Amino acid sequence: MAEVLAALRSLMAAHSPHLDALIVPSEDYHQSEFVSERDKRRAFVSGFTGSQGLALITKVEARLWTDGRYFLQAEQQLSDQWKLMRIGEDPAVDVWMADNLPRGAAVGVDPWCVSVATAEKWEHAFAKKQQKLVQTTTNLVDKVWKNRPAAKINPVIVHPLEFAGRSVAEKLKNLRGQLANGSAHGIIITALDEVAWLYNIRGSDVPYCPVVHAYAIVTSNSALLYVDKKKVSSQVKSSLEEIGVEVRDYGAVSSDVVLLASNRLGTLSALKKFHEVLKDGGIVSGETDINRKPTSEEEEKKGELIWVDPGSCCYALYSILDIDKVLLQQSPLALAKALKNPVELEGLKNAHIRDGAAVVQFLAWLDKQMKESYGAPGYFAEVVGANKTKHQETIKLTEVTVSDKLEGFRASKEHFRGLSFPTISSVGPNAAIIHYLPQAETCAELDLDSIYLFDSGAQYLDGTTDITRTVHFGKPSAHEKACYTAVLKGHIALGNAGFPNGTIGQTLDILARIPLWKDGLDYRHGTGHGVGSYLYVHEGPQVISFRPRTPNVPLQASMTITDG
Repeated sequence: MAEVLAALRSLMAAHSPHLDALIVPSEDYHQSEFVSERDKRRAFVSGFTGSQGLALITKVEARLWTDGRYFLQAEQQLSDQWKLMRIGEDPAVDVWMADNLPRGAAVGVDPWCVSVATAEKWEHAFAKKQQKLVQTTTNLVDKVWKNRPAAKINPVIVHPLEFAGRSVAEKLKNLRGQLANGSAHGIIITALDEVAWLYNIRGSDVPYCPVVHAYAIVTSNSALLYVDKKKVSSQVKSSLEEIGVEVRDYGAVSSDVVLLASNRLGTLSALKKFHEVLKDGGIVSGETDINRKPTSEEEEKKGELIWVDPGSCCYALYSILDIDKVLLQQSPLALAKALKNPVELEGLKNAHIRDGAAVVQFLAWLDKQMKESYGAPGYFAEVVGANKTKHQETIKLTEVTVSDKLEGFRASKEHFRGLSFPTISSVGPNAAIIHYLPQAETCAELDLDSIYLFDSGAQYLDGTTDITRTVHFGKPSAHEKACYTAVLKGHIALGNAGFPNGTIGQTLDILARIPLWKDGLDYRHGTGHGVGSYLYVHEGPQVISFRPRTPNVPLQASMTITDG
């Protein structure tokens, strides 16, 4: 890590203007929670592998911000060259930068890896000391990452209507209606799950997430998909074209946003001409000339807006636009995607039935193995013979081996397509690390005196699952039983809650915590999150959490959300 930090500081000093600090976010070009291996830049520079966090490198120090889910993990993974900043306890990153960096400091960031909302928040904090946010033209981390994984060419797959439940045509019609209501003539869609949901496509560009690295632009008369064309078969291309979706190169999104901003995002032939001239370094003329005077019809459309989601759109694309002609508002697709249609709801139920069967099979198998190999009393069958000692074990059960077995049970089920996130398989104190990820070389072995917790889920063609179970194969302590019981009481209280229309998740979060608070206990994470339909296991905009969220979306019928 020392060499990486030194190399980055050298690039910061050579940058024009020179950089007093460099921000390395966790997110990719689409502001994703889970990212591909080649987009794990923050993990590369810091050594911290949690899904949430931000690294800040100055001339003399390196700091990492993360939330309560990862405090213990970060303490274990960060070297002594890094200082852990605990979100909610230490100053927020924008506050710390504004207070501790010198007046007029230049803070660099790759504008593709930061959202509009986050960038504007930082710029607001910087104003009091005339500090400035500098958009780097290249990602400095990529320059020092010598063995950065190559981009993979994974195929785009059409998600059948029998699982999607709504056609692309219907979704586009509804979206265009919302654009009209918002006085917007177009929308830039950057969130990967929104692109996948809108166009009924899936892929495997991001581990555990069936999405494709792609952008979308939708106007009143066009629907565009920006993706590496090597991922799109002729059959998929034809299928998309038949429903009015035009496939364009992933890298063309920037120049097309320029055209969108000037109401010139037109026909394919005109755009080909525009892109060809751009490649040649020439001046664009004729129909696509960005310097020509607008027609009277275009003048009438001057007041129309371009819809941009400040939470998911990258600052790079936003910076191309005239901010006076931007509707900065949560994407209309976020809520549309969260409100599951009847086919999706039925699919999610069926997926959970199969997934639940796999988990029960796993628990029965694990119970038998713990009885035969470790002398556990057994819950699913009467004990046969005397308890065996540790020396008589036939199978060594570790966090990794039992996790693999669980995946095997799931893989045998219909429509299984993979896990929905890395399985948190944890024994004893490891169960206190909220997003613990066991490694074969260092993982713990199961035993009769320790809790075993597994938090896991799967992707099926008809739904996504997320389930946590905590078991003990010996005699849990009084404290362990008290904690378990308090959590269970919270689950029941939340699950049985009735509430009026318009209630947000933050209002309900307390119900799950009251039994814990009575014993002086709490947990450093939210209580519930939305779940996608063969999409992200963490899906918004609905959430049950103590943290304030903007916007606060009320819980509604046909949303799916976890309890705990």
